Amino acid sequence: MSKGSVLVAPLNWGLGHATRCIPIIKALQKYGYNPILASDGAALELLKKEFPELESYALPSLKIKYAKKGLWFKFKIVLQIFRLYRCIQQERRFLKKLSHEIQLKGIIADNRLGLYHRAIPCAILSHQLKVYSGSTTALTSWLHQYFIKKYDECWIPDKAGTPNLSGKLSHLKQTSLTLKYIGVLSRFEWTKQPLQYDILILLSGPEPQRSLLETKLLKEFKNYEAKVVLVRGIVEKEKVVYYDHAIKMINFLKAKPLEKLILQSDIVIARSGYTTLMDLAKLNKKAFFIPTPGQFEQQYLAKRLMAHHIAPYCQQRHFKIEQLKKIDFCSGLNHLVFDGGLCFTSVFSLFDGK
Repeated sequence: MSKGSVLVAPLNWGLGHATRCIPIIKALQKYGYNPILASDGAALELLKKEFPELESYALPSLKIKYAKKGLWFKFKIVLQIFRLYRCIQQERRFLKKLSHEIQLKGIIADNRLGLYHRAIPCAILSHQLKVYSGSTTALTSWLHQYFIKKYDECWIPDKAGTPNLSGKLSHLKQTSLTLKYIGVLSRFEWTKQPLQYDILILLSGPEPQRSLLETKLLKEFKNYEAKVVLVRGIVEKEKVVYYDHAIKMINFLKAKPLEKLILQSDIVIARSGYTTLMDLAKLNKKAFFIPTPGQFEQQYLAKRLMAHHIAPYCQQRHFKIEQLKKIDFCSGLNHLVFDGGLCFTSVFSLFDGK
């Protein structure tokens, strides 16, 4: 007998928010809840491919675009604040309509700021208590926490203590927020696999920066004498595999094939997005990170990993193959950070009543 329906709604900003919801959706099913999916764009398509049996809804699209040059990243994001506000209002209207049609037991919104409801237990999943934006960090952090407070709980995908992955992003000295540190989330499980590839390149994130990095890496590795595979992070109807010179190209992979590919690769090159960090930590991988230009959070996470001698990084414009030698002096991401989270019985206790 079902315990009730729970809306799971990740933000469509890259694929990370959607992929880290996968273990939560599976846990909801395991504990007797009926997950209902809601998102837009590639994030929704990915979840529909992973859970074709689940009911799903299209949410209003934020359609945030990154600047071509990191210098203009903040300026372009600020110009889209009105679009963010409009999207929040549209989410509010969507939820009001849905709650009249379906009796919801709970809501889990991954960084979507408008899916809170007075009469329905609601949690926001976010590691961004502090939102880095350069000189405006105090303002952006305050704004984000303003919306987080509208939810009953904020679930943080990290450990409360140390070691942890998110650092200052999720660990404030003082806060009035209702927080649950639910542990590092990943859709993957470690298994022993034989190495098949020297380098795996994982791409994702908003355009045009995804394509700009792809173009740069294809040029850099064009004549590289090693086995290189590149997953483009473009969710399409069918998986497509082809070759660009000696580089194996795949448009996208579902969770299990991607898990196997990562385990079969010696090192991984990727953006330093938080979900990518969680996934690579779960699989105990060595990695090299190239943060998105102008994306302050990715810059912070990459610098933090390098300062702790866990993984090297460089700016996108500076990447050369020779930079990969720095990996030999780093420990790699470690699965030990997965200790110390809450069990899902405790996490889902929010939905026991309101």
